[in-house]
Amino acid sequence: MNQALIAVGWAIVGAAGGWLVRWGSVRLAKFEELEPGSKRWQVWGPPTASAVVFAAFGFELGFGWLLILRSVFGLVLVQVIFFDFEHRLILDRIIFPAMALAVAASVFNNPWWAGLATGIVAGLLFALLALLGALIFKAEALGFGDVKFAAFMGFLLGPLPTIQALFYGVVLAGLASIGYIIWKRSMKGTIAYGPYLAAGTLIVLFQMR
Repeated sequence: MNQALIAVGWAIVGAAGGWLVRWGSVRLAKFEELEPGSKRWQVWGPPTASAVVFAAFGFELGFGWLLILRSVFGLVLVQVIFFDFEHRLILDRIIFPAMALAVAASVFNNPWWAGLATGIVAGLLFALLALLGALIFKAEALGFGDVKFAAFMGFLLGPLPTIQALFYGVVLAGLASIGYIIWKRSMKGTIAYGPYLAAGTLIVLFQMR
């Protein structure tokens, strides 16, 4: 089947999946006693981003089980990006099932234990960074949601791809921080790291075969 046709067809599936992500995020927000927003980027962002992600995966991978699996994780990452931007929170109800699926998928890699080990190391590293940040700056430098997300990245990607994804995430977060400082003309304030780590993960997922 022509790759372009797969990309277009899968983009439509992705848009539908993105609407499902938005619908679920609104209900999860209310369950967490959070007020879901109604701005255009909040409503239209998940289906648009999901359509783009699915189209890219479809064009690169062609139709098959790998495309389906990557697309499921793509929806998880889109949900994390927009929910964390909106509420500064990565939900356990999302990340724990995603971690379990990533661990299950990782056992089919060679070696089978690489993803599991990487996830544990990445989680412990981010937990240490969060602790050091709290001790040095007397404030929450990294949230526990970021710690869990780092573990998820490791389970999903394995050793070297996780390092790449973290690099992309740090660069994107750094650029966003610079933009925030210029826009606000102030050094005060914080950004959510989860969306940038998720974006880095998406980039690496697209590059992996």
